[in-house]
Amino acid sequence: MTGRTARACRLIAVTLLAAASQATPAPAVESPPDGVITWGTSADRIGEAVADRGYRMVVHTSVAGRDPRIRLSNAFGDRPVTFDSVYAGIRREGAELVRGTNRRLTFDGSTSVTVPSGATVYSDPLPGRLPAGADLAVSIHTPDAAGPLTGHWMAMQTSYATQGDHTAEESGTHWADTIGSWLYLDAVSVRAGAGAVVALGDSITDGWQSTTDLNRRWPDYLARRLQKSGNVVKGLANEGMAGNKVLADGPGQSALNRLDRDVLSQPGVRTVFLFEGVNDIKAHTGVTAQDLIDGYREIADRAHTAGKCVVVATVGPFKGWPEWDPAAEAVRQEVNAFLRDSGEFDAVTDFDRILRSPYDQERMLPALDGGDHIHPNDKGMRAMADAVDLPSLDCANR
Repeated sequence: MTGRTARACRLIAVTLLAAASQATPAPAVESPPDGVITWGTSADRIGEAVADRGYRMVVHTSVAGRDPRIRLSNAFGDRPVTFDSVYAGIRREGAELVRGTNRRLTFDGSTSVTVPSGATVYSDPLPGRLPAGADLAVSIHTPDAAGPLTGHWMAMQTSYATQGDHTAEESGTHWADTIGSWLYLDAVSVRAGAGAVVALGDSITDGWQSTTDLNRRWPDYLARRLQKSGNVVKGLANEGMAGNKVLADGPGQSALNRLDRDVLSQPGVRTVFLFEGVNDIKAHTGVTAQDLIDGYREIADRAHTAGKCVVVATVGPFKGWPEWDPAAEAVRQEVNAFLRDSGEFDAVTDFDRILRSPYDQERMLPALDGGDHIHPNDKGMRAMADAVDLPSLDCANR
């Protein structure tokens, strides 16, 4: 069977699986607006919602553009949630905003919106320009929230909470409570003459062991490189999730199950950057290299069917982590050999080669190690971002 025939067979299989899944209603993800994503995060159930709470969430933009919109998610809620006041402004420091920047967002012209269970909703465009590399503070108030709460647990960014509605205030006085998660907010987009890349990954992409509040995850370093380049791909959304696997749900839905919502539904996406697999391998659940290869192929086929480029990264070394053993290492080596040599992706970034020690190639280079032997430190995160070939993120123009 030729490579072209094999890919065609897989595309048919993906189509049949999608048709079969229609018997179970899918979450209602609103069609993306015109524009390009400048910030994004993965969604999960992260606890129980509380009524009459306000949240001021700080997010860092990638690409600059006009008329920003936000996306609110109730993907894991079991009942509708109402937001009766939503504002966005530029953060000055802490919870304080730059004077004159905090403005109310509307939804189909209304100042409030109710998001159904399992759904996402975009705001109307907010007239004006949003800079690249800005700290945008999105303030929301939920008067009657209850039940499962949708958000992103490990933000590596300090945000703020309060009792009651203080969303319109630019002062940080009433925002004394700090939180380390993003709640309900999962995307910000702008109108820009550029495309975007979405990093689909686990806790390494999520930024664990990088410095909190300094935007030193590897996708942050990559976003800064993109802004300085002449590349048409400038937007970047970090859809990493701690503990995430390619194949099985656990901490969050698997990469296969969240691909549509967290990646393919985002506006302006040209490229999917796939960097997952170590959690499948180290879990010792019987996952084989071929199982993972099949998962990678399905993600690539679905992304290609949606018209996206797919860049894949090799799985990094993790000897020294408690779950490492020679059997898991053998799976990692077989998976990486496939990723490097299969030719089934638009490009490959060899994170394994960048991170490994020349003296023990099963172990991370100590200078790049965050201390637990699986998560890179700030220096390692930067080395990963520097290893990405920027032109590879726009395969249509190669």
